[in-house]
Amino acid sequence: MPLRLRTLIALFALAALALAWAGTAHAEPLAVISARAGGITALDRETAEQLFLGRRTTLADGRGVTLIDLPAGAERDRFYLQLTRKNPSQIRAYWSRLVFTGRAQPPREAAGIDDARRLVLAAPGAIAYLPLSAAEAPDLQILLTLD
Repeated sequence: MPLRLRTLIALFALAALALAWAGTAHAEPLAVISARAGGITALDRETAEQLFLGRRTTLADGRGVTLIDLPAGAERDRFYLQLTRKNPSQIRAYWSRLVFTGRAQPPREAAGIDDARRLVLAAPGAIAYLPLSAAEAPDLQILLTLD
């Protein structure tokens, strides 16, 4: 293969790698949210992690919560990676074990961002996560932001 063609292929590969890295490096922050009328005003990172890993089902004040997941995909994967430092396959294996042993049920899966918002607004004590731009609404309360 001529040197010029190898150089061109290497440059294209580097450009593709740089674009992929830039896309993940500048992803929109995610926000853990609830309904403003729901009464939950704050949530620390540790409690959010315990809730979304099924280790807790209530807040510190004893109030029960309903958790809402986005559909499987990049935003859900990024959320769990940022919150729990577990990759998608680790999360699937983790929840499979909990469900199999009967210790916990995973969060309810919304059909998409709009459905997650609707579910949060419809259920007192519901908590979900959304891209920050979708979470900035007068009827939603941002509890925690993940970068």
